[in-house]
Amino acid sequence: MSTQQVGIDLRLLGQVRVRRDGAELVLGSARRTAVLCVLALHAGRRVSREQLVAAVWGDDPPPSATGNIYTYVSTLRQLLEPARGRWTGGRLLSSGDGGYQLHVPRDAVDALRFESLRGTARRHRSSGDGPAELAALASALRCWQGDALTGVPGPFADVQRQRLTGLRIATAERHADLLAETGHPEDALRALRELVAAYPDREDLGARLAAARPGGPEPERPAAAARAGRPAGVVTGADGTTRSGPAVDTGPGHRPERETLFGRDVAVRRLRRAVAGITDGRGGSLVIEGPAGVGRTALLTAALPGAGDRGGYRIGWAVGDEVADRTPLGTLLEGVESALRGDPVRRELEHLAAGTDRYAGVDVDVVERAVTLVRRAAAEQPLTLVIDDLQWADPTTVQVWNRLGESVGELPLLLVAAVRSGAPERITGGEVIALGPLEHDPAVALVRAVAATPPEPEDLARILDDAGGHPLYLRLLAASGAGAGSSAELVAAVEAQLSPFTGDTRQVLRAVALLSAYGIRLPGTQPAGCTMGELAAVTDRTVDDLTRALAPVRAGGILAARDGTLAAGDRLWFRHRIVARTLYESTPAPLRVTLCRLYGKRLAAAGAAAERVMGQLLAGEVPLDDALAAWLVEHVERIAEAAPRMAVVALRQAHAQHTLDPARRLVLTAWLARVLLREGQHAAAAAGWVAARTSEPDLAGEMRWTAAYSHERRNEFEAAAEIARTALRERRIAAQWIDRLRLLLGRVRRQLPGNPTEPHLVRSRIMDGEAPLAGSPVTRDR
Repeated sequence: MSTQQVGIDLRLLGQVRVRRDGAELVLGSARRTAVLCVLALHAGRRVSREQLVAAVWGDDPPPSATGNIYTYVSTLRQLLEPARGRWTGGRLLSSGDGGYQLHVPRDAVDALRFESLRGTARRHRSSGDGPAELAALASALRCWQGDALTGVPGPFADVQRQRLTGLRIATAERHADLLAETGHPEDALRALRELVAAYPDREDLGARLAAARPGGPEPERPAAAARAGRPAGVVTGADGTTRSGPAVDTGPGHRPERETLFGRDVAVRRLRRAVAGITDGRGGSLVIEGPAGVGRTALLTAALPGAGDRGGYRIGWAVGDEVADRTPLGTLLEGVESALRGDPVRRELEHLAAGTDRYAGVDVDVVERAVTLVRRAAAEQPLTLVIDDLQWADPTTVQVWNRLGESVGELPLLLVAAVRSGAPERITGGEVIALGPLEHDPAVALVRAVAATPPEPEDLARILDDAGGHPLYLRLLAASGAGAGSSAELVAAVEAQLSPFTGDTRQVLRAVALLSAYGIRLPGTQPAGCTMGELAAVTDRTVDDLTRALAPVRAGGILAARDGTLAAGDRLWFRHRIVARTLYESTPAPLRVTLCRLYGKRLAAAGAAAERVMGQLLAGEVPLDDALAAWLVEHVERIAEAAPRMAVVALRQAHAQHTLDPARRLVLTAWLARVLLREGQHAAAAAGWVAARTSEPDLAGEMRWTAAYSHERRNEFEAAAEIARTALRERRIAAQWIDRLRLLLGRVRRQLPGNPTEPHLVRSRIMDGEAPLAGSPVTRDR
């Protein structure tokens, strides 16, 4: 069954509804509906499971989130294709490569159809066809049946709801303007009344309606929030604290809620100085750069006011969106629409965008004309343009932005862009404000502000160590109280941040995590990362190939390494330990065991140190079979010298493995006793086990002495003396150990408690290990 043979109609601009061949489908739960909305707005594009989890649950998914996604998708497939066989792949909703894709035409989704009609209207406007533009705008507005994504939960729905609402308002305003221009003022008034009724909190819409009425007053500027001396979107409480509230401006440049910032005071002051400078005629270009989750958006929100006329200058906001249709100049227009309402420049830019072929690439003439228009607007009144996530803006907007940046010093024009580190769309020129990890004190303050209860010192230290100063990871770890281990929300956050990278890059990154895991898993050690040579050995790829695959994650702040081209001996490490831990723990256990066994084998074949190989096997919790035990017997002395703590872990595992060859198990347990003694731990149990089973006099003597000395060191003198006497009496040990045991008895003798019936024993009989028989006469020691 092909998609052309099935009539699918998805309506997201209002209550979410789906019709199949004219029959409405019952979607069921709200989160299942949310999953469908994400897939619909990505129609024709793959969406990873991790993206779906983050879109539906955000930073707090339940442990069952991934399983729920499987269930939701399975149910949606059955709804969309009821005739599909149980074991056949979906054609409307397919899966593969860790994600899902909805195969429907863009016109089948009303939200995408609405955006397409907006583009059609712009093209008619550029050609001067007013009636055709009016018809296209009317058709676009008829796509709406209420608030976008009504009742759909999740952060993705929240962002898209705001974005689409802003586009709806801009479309309705243009529709009303065109009605008035074409001699239909009453229709224009009616359209504005409907808009004000739909969005009563929008002061600017009320002002427009008042101005449109015959004899209506000129709207007062700036908005009420600015008149009250506080930025839009911030509500002051009775206790003097501030919290996020409904923003006055909720158009295309609407920003997310404000949040408390930690450790970004210098950046906030720099941004505010730049905004203040444009009122004095000083322009500039600033680029806020940092990895995903570092707080770029939070910084913009805290430092800059909302869109509109701020009394002396205008400011416009836009957000690059990887989901939105990348219409040429589309992102720039969103910022202009929120800053230049009523300005002829806005209309000229709309004409220019509408006449641009979206499939023809970047048109140099269009770029130059757009630059000229923005410069003209800034010359008339100081202008600030802010674009968050500029890396997802359309290429024409990026080119215009770079060209404007070359001349900001000549005009009161401030450009502020936020971009992800390592983004493919590069911003040229401008002052870069790099957001890196938080320093210790701000990181501690953030953790204490987020944690439900003050963390214990050891938990706080573990959170700081795992997060490495990354604000998002600090928040998640503090909120969940998970200083160690990876909760579901951490898995979702890490996977969401890695999702922009290719499958090949993510696969290599997981190999780095598995190679780094021995430093994370073993107690008392630090993440050691891995060398490029080790990575090449386990992946069977060249160093040059791996360098290319890892370039994006190095640029994106995920991996650290020395600058420049990497050589085989150069080391890679994760900037934030929790990323390595999460990648390790989210790898299914059977696959993890298989990969770590394979990696250990390939490291050994490449000549890696024995302790490196052993660490890899332990990190993967690879079961110790006879083949691995034979290898361990061969290399145990080296491992015990180089990494005694690791040796203890491996040797305890060998001792507990009852199915191993008895001879190998005996040798490895003896080494366990030696290493425990050397490390100051209690070795009596392991040593006694070996002594009871070995037939070699030298090993038996060594183990008897090890057990006795271990007790002596713990001030357990009676136990030490008893082991020594028994060994001396049995006389099955080598001579050197007889001498050492006699010396030990001499040391502990004075610590033994007195015996009322046998207060003194003959020294020679004690030293020979002989005890008096019951009832025998006692000879005093002379």
